[in-house]
Amino acid sequence: MFLLRLLLKNAFRHRLRTSLTLVGLVVAICAFGLLRTTVDAWYAGVDASSSARLVTRSAISLTFPLPMHYAERIKAVDGVRGVSWANWFGGVYITESNFFAQFAVDAPSYLALYPEFVIPEAQRQDFMRDLQGCVVGRKLAAKYGWKLGDSITLRGTIYPGNWRFTIRGIYQGRDNKTDEQQMFVHWKRLAEGIRKLPGGGSMADHAGVFVAGLKDPDDAPLVSHRIDALFRNSNAETLTETEKAFQLSFVSMSETILLALQAVSFIIIVIIMVVMANTMTMTARERLAEYATLRALGFGPGFVVKLLFGESLLIALIGGAIGLAVTIPVAKAFMQATGSLFPVFNVSMGTMLLQVLAALLVGLVAAAWPAWKMSRIDIVQGLRHVA
Repeated sequence: MFLLRLLLKNAFRHRLRTSLTLVGLVVAICAFGLLRTTVDAWYAGVDASSSARLVTRSAISLTFPLPMHYAERIKAVDGVRGVSWANWFGGVYITESNFFAQFAVDAPSYLALYPEFVIPEAQRQDFMRDLQGCVVGRKLAAKYGWKLGDSITLRGTIYPGNWRFTIRGIYQGRDNKTDEQQMFVHWKRLAEGIRKLPGGGSMADHAGVFVAGLKDPDDAPLVSHRIDALFRNSNAETLTETEKAFQLSFVSMSETILLALQAVSFIIIVIIMVVMANTMTMTARERLAEYATLRALGFGPGFVVKLLFGESLLIALIGGAIGLAVTIPVAKAFMQATGSLFPVFNVSMGTMLLQVLAALLVGLVAAAWPAWKMSRIDIVQGLRHVA
């Protein structure tokens, strides 16, 4: 207790310098956590993907649709327990800034493959019965103030015209990794609308991707090969991969940006480490006579080292704790400001642990040099020093 009181008095002896150092620590730890959370958000879709699902798309490009009759052939492949399909809808809600993911799906088979989308049974049945119905995520509904029974009009970009949908269900994620900012409509409704367009008959019998549920996730490579072998040398060859690999293909487009964000997050810690080290060096220089007096009174070098490391760690942990506490509300504000750019933006326990470790590392490294110097001071020369 005596040592703690002594450390507190020493830490705040020069209040202005300590306060400025704490401000720097808070900003650095908060920025570090925010950048790490941003990187995690980019990988949220990958982390939420299931190892029990495969995605089959055109081998040429995702923009090339596949014939609908592929569904039955994929379903017959050994190791496949179920098949569904989906199209990216790409409509605009009021203005282009209101972007969110919209998929036209075969509702019965699609929802069976995605148990992480939790929908009350009554709402599920209402959605199944109404071809003009849709299901939206909880966060998406909260963002736009939607409720059950509301009508939503989307202006088609890929599929021309105004498309009106009625909200029949609001789903919640099974856990905090599930994207709750998506909208699902009936693929049959989309197909019927496409058939009414000039020359849209052939387009209506195609799907953007097929999703295959696996009986055994360990068979993913073998089943992927079997599916692609079915359509090899056809007019529409396929590329089948795990859902995780499919999601990673999108993340890889921003790999350079993600590496830059990770690098910046660590550079911030290095910078505040240098600032903290300068603070501790100045502190040790000012108290040279005091440390020499302690040595003259019989206190060993270890006690002086404890004082410097203790003071440095105390300042670092106070700044780290405040920075950690500030990170969560800042992350929420950042998510609201970015809209649906990051459907999942949660400060993970892993990120919090890294913030604590970063604060500890700053405190230890900052005190290392001055502690070593003060442990080797000459008592006579130290007593002659005037701070």
